[in-house]
Parts: sequence; structure tokens; C-alpha cells
Amino acid sequence: MNIDPVTDPTQRRALWIELAIVGVLTFGMSAVLAVLSLLEAQLTGGIDKSTVALNPSRSEIGWIDAVRQSLSAVRLLGMAALAAYLLWRSGIRLTAVGLTRRPARGDVPVGLGLAALIGLPGLALVFAAHHLGLNAALVPSDTGGPWWQTPVLVAVAIGNAVAEEVVVVAYLLVRLRQLGVRDHSALAASALLRGAYHLYQGIGGGLGNVVMGLVFGRFFQRTDRVWPLVIAHAVIDVVAFLGFLYLGDRLGLAHVRT
Repeated sequence: MNIDPVTDPTQRRALWIELAIVGVLTFGMSAVLAVLSLLEAQLTGGIDKSTVALNPSRSEIGWIDAVRQSLSAVRLLGMAALAAYLLWRSGIRLTAVGLTRRPARGDVPVGLGLAALIGLPGLALVFAAHHLGLNAALVPSDTGGPWWQTPVLVAVAIGNAVAEEVVVVAYLLVRLRQLGVRDHSALAASALLRGAYHLYQGIGGGLGNVVMGLVFGRFFQRTDRVWPLVIAHAVIDVVAFLGFLYLGDRLGLAHVRT
């Protein structure tokens, strides 16, 4: 990643302020809320006794629920757009940090390979962590839901993938490089942030996402490519959302319905 450190004190202070604002608006605040959710679960019976709805209904009125679910995907894409805009506005060519308009020819197979590398062990970890009392029970949506349920779940999965990989990997690692943070320390910060905002699932979910963050962050640092990460993350989330939706009870990953 050919990004020169910023040495001007005023510009450095502005970057730190920008990072704080972006954190509050995006995944930094999510991390704080996830930690509070974990503490609350531990203080009220233990995380293994709690449940986490993967895609809870937002309204009892069908069309309002559909709109709210869709808007959550739009909000996620907005987070990514904000981070990309801030990089561009500061004079960084987006193509230089992997934020190209569309995937390159080799991005899809690489993304699918990353999805298999991370996704399969990750699902096994979720299963094991719940049965070891380290994770909440993940609750799928009702398989008898409305017709728009599946496409909206796919849209939310894509929104998650774009937002997390653009903000937590591309944006954060670029900004930390500009601030003179060493690559290993920046990678650790990115991975820990990813793990922190998944702690609402439990310790297992947090640790699994730290590992994912280390792999994805190092990949970005070595290749400056974001699309393979987005593709991998989207595939993992689509498989997880739809897999929990249709197979959650059979796999023992949930014990109640929403």
C-alpha cells in the first residue's frame, strides 16, 4: 500500500478527529453496544442462555417491515460510501486502495476461496461455541415468512459485506498508515474492531471474527484489493443467513423461532 504518512500536525489531528467521527457513525459505536450486550447477557443468566435474532422483524405490518429491512441495507451501503468519499476527498485515488468500480476477473475465484477458508471453520466455531456455553443461540427468521424475505436477506448480506470491508479494512488501514501506525498494529486494530462489534453473539463469535479480520486485513495490506473481501464476506453472510433460515433447527444452532 503506497500511502505516505501525514506529518503535518494539523492534518494528523484532523485525521484522528475524522476517525473518531466515522467510528461513532459506524462500527465503533456498534462495538460499544455489542460489548454492553455481552455484559448484559452475562449478568442476566449467561450468554449461552440468551438468543440473538439474525434478522428480526422490524414491524408487524408486512410492507413496513420490508421497507425497514431494505433501508438497513441502504444504510450499510451509505457507511461504505461515506468512507470512500472521505478517502477520495483527501486526495487518495480510490483505485489505488482497491475501491474500483467493479471486480476484476480474478476477484471472484479469490473471493470464493476466502469464503471457503473462513466460512466453513467459522460455522463450525459458532456451533461449538454455543454448545460450550460461549455463544448465544442464533435465531433464524421464520421459514414461512413473506416472499420478499430471501431477496432482502441477500441485500442485507451484501450491505454488511460492502460496509465492513470498505470501512473496517480499506478505510481504517489506509488512515492508520497515514498516521504512521505500523502495519502489524493497524492489522490488530482492524481485527479487534471486527471482533468487538460481533461480541453480541458471544465470545466465540468475537474470536472467530478477529481471525477473519486478521486474514482479510493482511490480504488487503499485501494486495490492495477490496472486491475479493467483499465477495467472500457476502457469500459467507448469504450462506449463514439462508442456512440458519432453513437449517438452523436441524443443526442445533437455534432453539426458538422469531
